[in-house]
Amino acid sequence: MADELYGLPPGEFTAARDERARAARTAGDRELAERIRRLRRPTLAAYAGNLLARERPDEAGQLLRLGEALRQAHQDLDGEQLRQLSARQHQLTFTLSRQAGELAARAGQHLSDGVRQEVQDTLHAVLADPAAAGEWARGRLTRALAAPVGFPAAATRPSAAKVTDLDSARARRRKRQDEERERARRRADEARREQGSREAELSEAEAARRRAEEEQRQAEQRVSDLTRQLHDAERDQRRSQEAAQQARDHAQAADRALREARRRAEDAAARADKLDRP
Repeated sequence: MADELYGLPPGEFTAARDERARAARTAGDRELAERIRRLRRPTLAAYAGNLLARERPDEAGQLLRLGEALRQAHQDLDGEQLRQLSARQHQLTFTLSRQAGELAARAGQHLSDGVRQEVQDTLHAVLADPAAAGEWARGRLTRALAAPVGFPAAATRPSAAKVTDLDSARARRRKRQDEERERARRRADEARREQGSREAELSEAEAARRRAEEEQRQAEQRVSDLTRQLHDAERDQRRSQEAAQQARDHAQAADRALREARRRAEDAAARADKLDRP
């Protein structure tokens, strides 16, 4: 719906938008009707920019890729890359702004010099700002985008002084990066030494642990052996106690039998004496 509306010339936009909003409301979709009603009428420059994004996708893709390269070169302070891309961006934005004018003319919309400049400012904004690039690529601009200030795409050509400044800045950045790498190497060396020390400590601790575990195993073995010996001794003690008790019982029984035999012998002797008397 929105893509269709923003493909219409600005003079036709409002009537078409209102008609579609009424149709959505009649169909009972009040939320859709309200979203359509809030769509803003594009300016002529925005309409031309939208036409370009829609009708020239290959060239639009070139502009988007060039913008990514320019932003990266600007971030890296790469003077040589900026010089090479600068010539390319001037050629491409000029070609695309001319094509936007031709596309608008075919649709019956003449672009004045001022509107053409707004289109070109939009293209420069697309080069500088990824958010603007995404907005333009959807083909739904409602107004022209402002050209950036200070970005290489907004200048006619980087000056020699600017390039020198960029090269100096790159040199300073490289120096800082070298210093950071050196600090990182020192920290890595310290970390490796610390790691070696901790590994040695761990090795000693592991050896001490193994010795302690071996001593524990031997002590447990001795306890096991002594416990077994104690059990054997206790068993022998119980057996000896039982044998001693049996011997005592046997001795007591023998003593009783002896006394009984002695008594019977005495009784027999006494009876014999009586019989021998006249």
